[in-house]
Amino acid sequence: MSAALVEARELAFRYAPGAALALEGVTADIRPGRVTGLVGPDGAGKTTYIRLLAGLLDASSGSVSVLGLDPAAQSDALHERIGYMPQKFGLYEDLSVAENMRLFAEVRGLPAAERTATFDRLLHFTGLAPFTKRLAGRLSGGMKQKLGLACAMIRRPELLLLDEPSVGVDPISRRELWRMVRALADEGIGVLWSTSYLDEAEGCDEVLLLSAGRLLFSGLPAEMTGRVTGRVVQVRGVSGNRRSVLRRALGQPGVMDGVIQGRHVRLVLASDAPPPDVEAIRAGPEAVVVPVPPRFEDAFLDILGGGPGGVSPLAEHMENKPHSEGSVVEARGLTKRFGDFTAAQDIDFAIRQGEIFGLLGPNGAGKSTTFKMMCGLLKPTAGQALVDGLVLGKSKGAARSRIGYMAQKFSLYGTLSVRQNLEFFSGVYGLEGARRWNAVEGMIETFALSPHLSASADTLPLGFKQRLALACAVMHEPPVLFLDEPTSGVDPITRREFWTHINGMVERGVTVMVTTHFMDEAEYCDRIGLVYRGRVIAIGSPDDLKEKVRSEVLPEPTLEDAFVGLVEADDQAGDSERRKEAA
Repeated sequence: MSAALVEARELAFRYAPGAALALEGVTADIRPGRVTGLVGPDGAGKTTYIRLLAGLLDASSGSVSVLGLDPAAQSDALHERIGYMPQKFGLYEDLSVAENMRLFAEVRGLPAAERTATFDRLLHFTGLAPFTKRLAGRLSGGMKQKLGLACAMIRRPELLLLDEPSVGVDPISRRELWRMVRALADEGIGVLWSTSYLDEAEGCDEVLLLSAGRLLFSGLPAEMTGRVTGRVVQVRGVSGNRRSVLRRALGQPGVMDGVIQGRHVRLVLASDAPPPDVEAIRAGPEAVVVPVPPRFEDAFLDILGGGPGGVSPLAEHMENKPHSEGSVVEARGLTKRFGDFTAAQDIDFAIRQGEIFGLLGPNGAGKSTTFKMMCGLLKPTAGQALVDGLVLGKSKGAARSRIGYMAQKFSLYGTLSVRQNLEFFSGVYGLEGARRWNAVEGMIETFALSPHLSASADTLPLGFKQRLALACAVMHEPPVLFLDEPTSGVDPITRREFWTHINGMVERGVTVMVTTHFMDEAEYCDRIGLVYRGRVIAIGSPDDLKEKVRSEVLPEPTLEDAFVGLVEADDQAGDSERRKEAA
């Protein structure tokens, strides 16, 4: 076995004297030519660990050797031999792709004679060659990550440290990033890939699982997944409301976790627990329980003691929305042009009350533009966006009082405390007196915000930032909720908590439109609109989209397979059409 690139022994770190340990007693090795996954929930210590390896932090106790060097005492020598890509986009957005690469070449001391060949190789490798003059701030999320990877590779590293490289990246770009990183590992480079997306852990050669600063598991992904062999089932043939079936199943003894998978409900059982009773969870007369292969995420939830359950305290205190016939949210010929560029073209769809509608698409496809027009944040060039029959452009106040909105990026007031944000938004939504006080206190209790009330919003861990943002969006109990990548970057437990709330609100008659790059989340949607090149190229239930790409080669496609396959099919159809026009 090759000598380890990283040797950590009882590594510990705390950010301030007397503070709790952010990392405690971590012992682990990282080897060359392998992709090691650093996996764990928000606040687990992943970023702290990477910064210790990169020499950006000094260990409080224990020892760590990276490439035979002490990261704290020999950081300059270490930085010559490693590549580091931080969690947040760390390049200069007002510089072009080429200018960022030239800057990093200067900072990393790449000899002038090697730069042209290095740039050409990296631009070809990342697919950025056609975009060298584009400003970094105008790149899509996937392209930004590719540029970050290219800059980290300016000097060919022996060890590549990637901190959450796939957050906010669509499935196609994620696959491309993985292809590139796997190629680097095949060249002998050691790669540490930090992620909260547990499906990515299954693609790693080895996994380090962190939680609350402690190393819970180190080894092969298959060893972790083996913990729950024989304990994962699907309830198939569900009739009626899948969300209600999931909620009732999660209340059954021995059911540790559960998610919706298209028309099925997937459950993880405790050791020696019997399968759920389909009559007790009222799954329908045709329902059957079928064993299915476990996933890494199932084992992760098991090792942490299970998911958060199926009952939403937020929805429990909501009143049922009055029944509404017809469409509650509607896009009619929605079009947006920026100069000569058409970002969205003739978008049409309608959303019924109590429906979750997912708007999916690759980065830069027009998804966010469409979403912002639907929320009234962007004025369409043509067409209309309607909420409860009101045109947003003409009835902004009346329509927006019916809307709750959670932005993709944290958009609350970072310098205000948690309580001040809650108070401010309760006033914005016109809540007064006892109703306002009850709404604020209810959000504090529901989202467990009490320990953070006096903290500035900017200083919150990501999971609590997202909880605060959702609290501010729903405190006035809107009948329509727009959620733009609400769980981007958060861990599976927080994602389940959010979807428990969303499912509960939908059962109360709330209508939800959501964007996400996490395909397991998209399975919760009743219908999905897939946007590509500014158009809706497919619309239907998750299972409808899977059916469109089913084949002998792909007999059981995942939703990610459907996403990629439908986009590729549209590309091929466009190429064929262009060849006909040229002829």
